[in-house]
Amino acid sequence: MTIRNSFIVATVGSFASELPTSTSYEAQWEQFKSTYAKVYSQDSDSNLLGGTNEERLRFEIFKSNLILVRTRNAQNLTYTLGLNEFADMTAEEFFSSHTGLLPSSPSLDGLPHLGTHEHRGTELPSEVDWEVEGKVTPAKNQGQCGACWAFSATGALEAAWAIETGDLLSLSEQQLVDCEHVDDNCKGGLMDHAFAYAMKFPVCTESSYAYEHKFGTCRKSCGVGIPKGSVTGFMDVQESESSLMDALVQQPVSVAIEGDKRDFQLYKSGVLSGACGSKVNHGVLAVGYGTLDGEAYWKVKNSWGPSWGEKGFVKIHRSQRRPGECGILSGPLSYPVVSSGPDIVV
Repeated sequence: MTIRNSFIVATVGSFASELPTSTSYEAQWEQFKSTYAKVYSQDSDSNLLGGTNEERLRFEIFKSNLILVRTRNAQNLTYTLGLNEFADMTAEEFFSSHTGLLPSSPSLDGLPHLGTHEHRGTELPSEVDWEVEGKVTPAKNQGQCGACWAFSATGALEAAWAIETGDLLSLSEQQLVDCEHVDDNCKGGLMDHAFAYAMKFPVCTESSYAYEHKFGTCRKSCGVGIPKGSVTGFMDVQESESSLMDALVQQPVSVAIEGDKRDFQLYKSGVLSGACGSKVNHGVLAVGYGTLDGEAYWKVKNSWGPSWGEKGFVKIHRSQRRPGECGILSGPLSYPVVSSGPDIVV
C-alpha cells in the first residue's frame, strides 16, 4: 500500500525531534522486516532515509511506534507494548483495515432474540477462563478484511458447542463473510446477524471452508460443524459488570470494543487500562475474567493472529463503571444458545 508523506505527518508529528538516524533504529527495522516478511516498494534512486518511497514512509511510522513502545514501557504501567506485525501502520490505517463492527446497521428487528441475561445476585467465582478450560480455539487472523464480527461470532459458536457437546471445532468465518447477506462482508457486520444465520443453515468447519481474507461466492456444500437446528437463538447481556461476569460463568460472550488506539494496536501483555477509548468499532470475544497483581480484568480473544498481544488475547481493565475500558460494557453483548438435542437437521 503506497501512502503520501502527508499521511504520516500527524503520526510522526511531535516525535520528529526524537527520531535520530541511528543504527539502533535501523537494526530493529531490519529485524522487524525479517520477522514478519515485510517487503516494500522502492524507487531505484532512493535509499532507506532519502527519497519518497514506501519503505522510507513505513520506516518513519515504525520509528514513531517504537518511540511509543519505549515511552509506555518506561512508565511502569499495568501493561506493556511491543513491536508486533502492525508496527509499520498508523492507527488510522489500522482502524480502516482491521476492525469492522457495524453495531447500529442494519436493523435488528425480527432476529431470534431469546431474552436478556442479568445477574440475579448469586455469588460469582473470582476467576473464569474458558481458554484454560479448553473450550476456545486459538486466536485467528482476520487480516485486512473488516470481518471481526464473523470471528467474534464463530468464537462464540465454537465455545457454546464445545460446552454443550465436549467437541471443540474450528468453524468457518469465510462462510459468514460469503453467505450471510444481511451484513457487509469485509466492510463490517454484527455478531447477532451471524447467530441468526447459524439458526437457518448448518455451520461449516474451518477446514472445509477456509478463510480467504476477502469476500467470495457462497459455497453450496462443506463439512458440517454445527448442524442446522442446533442454534436456537441468542441472548443479549445486560450492560453491567456483574451481568457480563455472570454470563461468562456460563459461556464466552461476543462483545464490542474500541480497537483503533495505538496502545491497543501495539499491546503486548498485562492489563490494558486508560488507553483505548470507548467508541466501539471492533467485535471480539470475552472468554473470562480474573485479577492480575491486584488489577481486575476481562480476558478477551482478538482476531489479529497469535503474534498480537498474549498469543492473540488481551486483558482489559474491568470495573463497574460504564462504558468500561475500551467500551466493553457499551454493547452489543450477546451469546448464542445451542442444543445438541434430537431436533437438529443434518
